[in-house]
Amino acid sequence: MSWAEILQYALFAGSVAAMTTGLVFVLAGATGVMRLPDFYTRMHAAGVTDTLGAELIILGLILQAHDWQTVAKLLLVGLLLFLTSPTATHAIANAAHRAGHKPRLSRFHPAHPAEAGKVSGEGR
Repeated sequence: MSWAEILQYALFAGSVAAMTTGLVFVLAGATGVMRLPDFYTRMHAAGVTDTLGAELIILGLILQAHDWQTVAKLLLVGLLLFLTSPTATHAIANAAHRAGHKPRLSRFHPAHPAEAGKVSGEGR
């Protein structure tokens, strides 16, 4: 077996590993969107995992590419995705917050700052 064949197998194994890991992250994000209780936690699950999962899938595709033009196009798509996905997630969450959408706090209910001193006995 020559070094070229070994390199070809290594690139294939790295490509499969990157795409499989990306698929796991995308599926974890989809599961989080379906199972988490409120809008903000769903946005967090989708925003974090889709960016990482898609970038890993693109990395796997780059390792499979045979010409530089395909690699350049995939790098451009990856860069645009890396810049726009978190920005879009933040814009959507910010719009929901400005519209008055409240998070669902079922386990932890923090005290209002004006009432925090009254609860602990340090009133005004």
